[in-house]
Amino acid sequence: MHLAVALDGAGWHPAAWREPGARPGELFGARYWADLAHTAERGLLDLLTIEDAFGLQSGDHLTGSQRRTDRVQGRFDASLVAAFLAPLTSRIGLVPTVTTTHTEPFHVASALSTLDHDSHGRAGWRVQTSIRADEAAHVGRRVIPGVRRSELDTARGRALVAELFGEATDAVEVVRRLWDSWEDGAEIRDAATGRFVDRDALHHVDFEGRYFSVRGPSIVPRPPQGQPLVTSLAHGYAPSLLAARVGDVVFTTPHDADDAARIVTQVRTAERAAGRTAPPLRILGDLVVVLGDTDAEARDRLARLDARDPLSSDAAVLATTPSGLADTLLAWRGAGLDGYRLRPAVLPTDLDAIVDGLVPELQRRGAFRTGYTETTLRERFGLPRPASRYAAGADPALVPAPTPTGATA
Repeated sequence: MHLAVALDGAGWHPAAWREPGARPGELFGARYWADLAHTAERGLLDLLTIEDAFGLQSGDHLTGSQRRTDRVQGRFDASLVAAFLAPLTSRIGLVPTVTTTHTEPFHVASALSTLDHDSHGRAGWRVQTSIRADEAAHVGRRVIPGVRRSELDTARGRALVAELFGEATDAVEVVRRLWDSWEDGAEIRDAATGRFVDRDALHHVDFEGRYFSVRGPSIVPRPPQGQPLVTSLAHGYAPSLLAARVGDVVFTTPHDADDAARIVTQVRTAERAAGRTAPPLRILGDLVVVLGDTDAEARDRLARLDARDPLSSDAAVLATTPSGLADTLLAWRGAGLDGYRLRPAVLPTDLDAIVDGLVPELQRRGAFRTGYTETTLRERFGLPRPASRYAAGADPALVPAPTPTGATA
């Protein structure tokens, strides 16, 4: 199965930074993140994701309210963290979160192309939108009225979400076109003839849509993967449709095996609605994990954390042993999940338990790799390297489908 880890500050539990094994004094230091990445790579994990946003952490991710001084506040830029982890690692995928709502696609394409070059084909992108009014105010170029959770299912809430997802769809399409705007081998680098680049192998992308007008080409040569891995998180049908239109991997939040089966059906329905044929989305389930040597120890750890500051989570929270977690992962995989993205409740404690406890248990059961074999992140997910859509004779089967939102080429 695929196994990823989601890194966020001191861990996914709000009281994580107060735990004995936590390293709150090092959260804003390179060594902390390097240690986490080295541990994840030692565990042969597929990839790590790095959380990011335009606003400070909040108890309510929709409104930005409930900001508290007894919780971790502040974070590094995820794409820059991934960039300095690239030369410190060799095999694990590096997938920073980059928000489409306030970030220009040209900048995203350049940053992630650079990351793919630096990591020799291990870059990915977790696409995220921003619905918070305070985050829009930080940038100052647009006004987003914001919406409360109780308003999400109103006409106003649905319209705002649809607009942000429509913008995200176009943003990813622009980025993908920019990644294709340099053909493979466009750099000639022939000092004898004085030709560094083949101008005929660089292409204007000429994207004209509702949200963006981008001419191109990119300033960065084509990434080693051609198209770095595009991922997103989906809690319902609308974000599943976004993933089906533009993504390679979708993270979901099942709460039991039946829920996992329902989510898989929902994602496949979204794929048909989006006109997606192949390859199918790889579906990973998100789980917050609190691990211990016994179930009682794990439950006690969670109870101690919750007593300090209760956890509110979109994903299921499992307090168990590595063996018990392996049982759950294998049982839920029968619903059609391709793997999991685990969210350690406390870092580095629960990441260590994943690598030193869960991984060996899955290996003993023949359910997880015993070594890295693939070179790139796309290869790890069984995805072919696509041809540039602008190259003469490009195989249509290997060219990403155009955006379905009506934007013109």
